[in-house]
Amino acid sequence: MQILARQINVLDYALSSLWRRRMKNLSVLLVFTAVIFLVASFQMTTGALTRTAERVLENAPQITLQRMSAGRQVDIPPEYAARLSSIYGISRIVPRVWGYYFDEVTGANLTVMGLATDRMPMGDQLHLALASGSFPGPGSRGSVVLGRAVNDMVQARGSHLLSLFRNDLSMASFEISGVFADATDILTRDLVVMNIDDARDLFRIRGDRATDLCVYVTNPNEINTIARKIADLLPDTRVVTRPQILKTYRVVFGWRSGFGSICLLTALTAFIILAWDKASGLSQEEKREIAILKVLGWQTADILAVRFWESLLVSGISFLVGVTLAFIHVAFFDAALFRPIMVGWSVIFPPFHLVPEMTAQVVLLIFCLSVLPYLAATVIPAWHTASVPADSALSGA
Repeated sequence: MQILARQINVLDYALSSLWRRRMKNLSVLLVFTAVIFLVASFQMTTGALTRTAERVLENAPQITLQRMSAGRQVDIPPEYAARLSSIYGISRIVPRVWGYYFDEVTGANLTVMGLATDRMPMGDQLHLALASGSFPGPGSRGSVVLGRAVNDMVQARGSHLLSLFRNDLSMASFEISGVFADATDILTRDLVVMNIDDARDLFRIRGDRATDLCVYVTNPNEINTIARKIADLLPDTRVVTRPQILKTYRVVFGWRSGFGSICLLTALTAFIILAWDKASGLSQEEKREIAILKVLGWQTADILAVRFWESLLVSGISFLVGVTLAFIHVAFFDAALFRPIMVGWSVIFPPFHLVPEMTAQVVLLIFCLSVLPYLAATVIPAWHTASVPADSALSGA
């Protein structure tokens, strides 16, 4: 109880000391809060984007098969799908035709995808992703489903048809049969979905060839095993699994976050150096205060405890405020400051809502990168000043 009462008295003195130099401490607190806010925002944005990518990939094909020639992707003939039927564990093989279409008016790249909805898992439930209309049926030709941004582009031109040019500059026109819902914007905002035969006609892909094959397996635990079997059976193909795509997203977001964090750590390092310099060089008022405390019988440990509590209060408040502001920035403003750096840029930029993750690992990482260096930069120099004898402190004062 005596030790606790002693620390309470030391804390009370530390609070009064901070209040006496409130303008100086307020400036330090504001700068430190801003640095923690930036570092925490980067870390939370990385975690939120990774979780978003995981949700997006939940409905992606488990294995995607692409044929390669001279290092470039080429069309896949239908016999490749027949050869895969010998691999046990594959439940379904769905051909897909897709490509990019450059819109010269807006300068946007649209993603055009042709699907065989009757062969897709849960293909009869794709209409649930629409805000209005319906998906083109298996035999339906000349109709498309549009993402919201593409639909807005068509409506702005005063047309009810989507007109696209083929490779030979002949025009293909499509009726708009449906529009994707807002909740799917991250995937569908720049997307045009049509019948697979219409896509073959638009991109001039002959016969029953496809851009890639979507392979679905019975047991998700055997994805890597089946992928290796496909690679051995078809050596001229590139086999991409869903876990590989997710890993790529994590690497990309982690690299961009790491680069941004390194840039911010330079500012944090400069701030820590400044704090060290200020703590090492005491003002005359602070030296006089230490001298009086020494005469009154304060020990070196007591003065060091005061410095520790002062630094802990400043860094603790800065940490709490900075992390809270970072959470608000990511949760309510979708990381508006850093999302272009993390995601990239596009003429049609998909808006999506980020959910920041506040795990113990993230909080501990931010704490170790910010609070601990500041405590070391202020407490360690205080040890030297607090160990000065009382008579020397008085004469120096």
